[in-house]
Amino acid sequence: MSALLWLIPIALILGGTGLLGFFWSMKSGQFEDLSGDASRILEDNDRPLKERVKR
Repeated sequence: MSALLWLIPIALILGGTGLLGFFWSMKSGQFEDLSGDASRILEDNDRPLKERVKR
């Protein structure tokens, strides 16, 4: 029973921290351009790696 006195507040604090993190990401604009990220994955505009110089 005494374990519940520790675990319940810890769970509430962790849940509240996650909720605050989610609200912060919504406010800072992390989820504004979802379709742009999805299409950027499919583009092939990477530059090739430079050949390493053998020493």
